[in-house]
Amino acid sequence: MLAYKDFWTKKTLVGLGLGQFLSILITSTGFSSSELARRGINAPTSQSFLNYVLLAVVYGGTLLYRRKALKAKWYYYILLGLVDVEANFLVVKAYQYTSLTSVMLLDCWSIPTVIFLTWFFLKTKYRYRKFIGVAICVTGLVVVIFSDVHAKDRSGGSHPLKGDMLVIAGSILYAISNVSEEFFVKSADRVELMAMLGLFGALISACQISILERNELKSIHWSAGAALPFVGFALAMFLFYSGVPILLKISGSTMLNLSLLTSDMWTVLIRIFAYHQKVDWMYYIAFSTVAVGLVIYSGGDKEEEQNNAEVADEEVERSKHLDEEAAVGNPGQKSAAVTSKSGYTSSKSDFSPGT
Repeated sequence: MLAYKDFWTKKTLVGLGLGQFLSILITSTGFSSSELARRGINAPTSQSFLNYVLLAVVYGGTLLYRRKALKAKWYYYILLGLVDVEANFLVVKAYQYTSLTSVMLLDCWSIPTVIFLTWFFLKTKYRYRKFIGVAICVTGLVVVIFSDVHAKDRSGGSHPLKGDMLVIAGSILYAISNVSEEFFVKSADRVELMAMLGLFGALISACQISILERNELKSIHWSAGAALPFVGFALAMFLFYSGVPILLKISGSTMLNLSLLTSDMWTVLIRIFAYHQKVDWMYYIAFSTVAVGLVIYSGGDKEEEQNNAEVADEEVERSKHLDEEAAVGNPGQKSAAVTSKSGYTSSKSDFSPGT
């Protein structure tokens, strides 16, 4: 039975708090993009380019100061940068063809994709409580969709099928990027990850801008009103990218994607209190539902860590038992068995079930 004090652990609270901070940052980037679109500026890759430059300068400078060799192969970061840049581009591009409602619904495809990728590649094990939390979060987002339909605040878009395909493709790339970052942040280094992602992301974005957005940038009449949303978007994305590896290390890719579901709800709250707009009552139900799902998914980490520790202790005891059997079965090599005891202990996963 999961105790209350085991449910509300420090790790749980930090994961929930950081997840919502990142969600608010994503919300702010949405408002910046809306302001740019309102001014007739359509340059999504150019917006992301400033973020990648900031990452390369800040974290790249730190990496150079350390004077340490890379822990991961540099060409892996090229692939990660390409996936990340194109994921941002595809999802933003989809808004030109399909409705906001469709983008919100189909963007959820990143969640089951992340769960599959972490299970298949990172060998992450999910308990039933995790799946219940995911289901509740997705249910909350579906409530938002019905709210849009109920409020008749839906636009079909010019090419809905094309837009939907772009969203699905972008969601899959987001999932690949998140899982890759989780792998790098746990096996390599956070500063190295951000520096290399910023460097190669900036290079790839610059190439794409020169091909797709060169004329768009030339046609922009630069002023304070046009420059401030660009700068605001870049700063918010920089903080977002800086916080993502921390949450990935604490709670994983699935928790990150679930936390970002609330960005639509934060948008609604900002519209209510900042712009004094009225919204459908179902939004409040959706926000509460997603919050409950997040708590269920992230809670109880202390119990899981304790269970993992108990499993590790059992494996150590098993390795000791194997040493003793080896010593009894071959007394002439007793000293060798004792000497290699640490070797059995360090490779305890070889005796784990299912390996």
